[in-house]
This record gives sequence, C-alpha cells and structure tokens, in this order.
Amino acid sequence: MNKHTFKGDWNQLKGSAKQKWADLTDDDLLHVEGSRDKLVGRVQERYGHSKDEAERQVDDWRREHNY
Repeated sequence: MNKHTFKGDWNQLKGSAKQKWADLTDDDLLHVEGSRDKLVGRVQERYGHSKDEAERQVDDWRREHNY
C-alpha cells in the first residue's frame, strides 16, 4: 500500500487502530490523518515505546490488516 492509499483508507482503518491502541484518543487519530509516521509518533508518545518498537507495532498492524 502506498502513502496515498493508506491516507485514503484511513477512515476505515481508524476503528481498527483504536482497538489496537485503546489509549489513542479520537483527536490523536484525527491528527494522524493516515500518516504512518504520525501514527508511529502517537503510539510512541502514548505508550512510552521507543521509536523502533512503535514502528514495529504499526508495521505489524498494517501487515495484519493488509494495509
């Protein structure tokens, strides 16, 4: 999935992201706007993960959902 497709599908993906990372607020998800890097940053911030760990989680989540 390329960057534009990910952004285009973001409204459908938000619910799945909220289930995976329950500590993310609706405002967090609105701010992310489908950007992988922004999602990594929010996961890192909310959960106190290292950047590498947050990237791994986001990439695993995307693969799990074929996004």
